Amino acid sequence: MPITSTDIKDLWLIEPRVFEDTRGHFFEAYNQSVFEEAGIHHRFIQDNQSHSVYGVIRGLHYQLNPNAQCKLVRALHGRILDVAVDMRKHSATYGRVFSVELSAENKKQLLIPHGFAHGFSVLSATATVLYKCDAFYHKESEGGVIYNDADLAIDWQIPEGEQILSEKDLVLPAFKDAQNNF
Repeated sequence: MPITSTDIKDLWLIEPRVFEDTRGHFFEAYNQSVFEEAGIHHRFIQDNQSHSVYGVIRGLHYQLNPNAQCKLVRALHGRILDVAVDMRKHSATYGRVFSVELSAENKKQLLIPHGFAHGFSVLSATATVLYKCDAFYHKESEGGVIYNDADLAIDWQIPEGEQILSEKDLVLPAFKDAQNNF
């Protein structure tokens, strides 16, 4: 299972080894010992799954300390653009955006550590997304950044007018104004 560092510290791209034959395919999506050998020491305790239609943008979300969550994200069905924003104030990459296409076909996963805002857009007709978390959901710790923040300039790859967002996500603050204790 190749685990590749990105240009943002602690943000990892995971590409499982896929074994295919006439029956279909098999791959190991998560192996704690392989992650630990790569220096990744998160203990996942909650799985979340969503299903969305084309044009949906979910995010950018995070949980504040001490309830911050590390997430291991993958698409079980369809294609998404997965986006992570470094919110760690003392990081050399503070405010930097990383995005990658995750799909059922490419089977890539993104490990997003504590201190990042996370979101995704649905690029296919529908998509089912699964993400493992190392902390439980804690409503009082919720934080977020508006999806169209001018300073972040994220290209969600969904044309204006076709974007679908929750009312909650439409009123999130700008990155510079977001609550942040990372």
